[in-house]
Amino acid sequence: MNIRSLTRGDGVVIGAAVVLFIASFLDFSSYDCPQGVDCSRFDSPNAWDALGILMSVYLAGVIAAALVIVSRALPGRKVAGLDLGQFGVALAVFALWTAFWTILDISNAGAGLILGLLATIVLAGAAIAGPLVPFLKAPLLSPASPAQGVQGGQPPYGAQPGPGYGYPGGQQAPYGAQPSQGYGYPGAPQQGQPTPADQAPQAQAQQPAPGGAAPAGDFTPFWFAVPVARPLYGEDGSPNPIAELAPGTWYLAVEQRGQSLIAQTQDGRRGVLQDTTGIQRG
Repeated sequence: MNIRSLTRGDGVVIGAAVVLFIASFLDFSSYDCPQGVDCSRFDSPNAWDALGILMSVYLAGVIAAALVIVSRALPGRKVAGLDLGQFGVALAVFALWTAFWTILDISNAGAGLILGLLATIVLAGAAIAGPLVPFLKAPLLSPASPAQGVQGGQPPYGAQPGPGYGYPGGQQAPYGAQPSQGYGYPGAPQQGQPTPADQAPQAQAQQPAPGGAAPAGDFTPFWFAVPVARPLYGEDGSPNPIAELAPGTWYLAVEQRGQSLIAQTQDGRRGVLQDTTGIQRG
């Protein structure tokens, strides 16, 4: 799994699961020590002393978080007819439901149970709101440093590759934009380059056909990055994604089909990127 595909919502889910696991070792309930009695020899019980609570609240929450995160690495995988992410959300809500009624049933709840309830609230909330709230959908990690190249690491999302990246001769225009005078070159056109008057007929000839589909013979492969994680579907039309394109990583577009692109991942897999809005061309 590409760690840069994790979102802020995924980070909150992971953090809540860690807190929930720690809470399982804290006191499950508290009691008042009678005056004159040495209570230090009595061990306070924790969740590991109550198997039912341990499995239905604490470990259920940790497993729910794992399913939500794994669903991003294995899109389309199902458990009992549910997507892994959906199953994880349902399990997180179940853990919250059990923790809520358990703490109401115990009059002297300890730190472990209180902290466990708070962690399940955050866990269930982040699992549900993660794909919906724009702030939580943003990438968790910042893009890679500009010093990294194609072989030593991917250029950061939003940064234009330097001359020679993928293609000799300089940078490419953003996806869907027409070449303009001097794009990719500072100042006036260099020696040997066509003048704007010479470029006008070529730009008109290369203009995409109505509907956004470029003529197949005029398509040139290019590198691109996606603003948010997007699924890559098989070329056979299967409804299940074969991979997920992550922000901060550059992919190669090898063909255009209408409004969609045929993209190739770093491990050589090819598929259809149906949503091309907002992509950054390298």
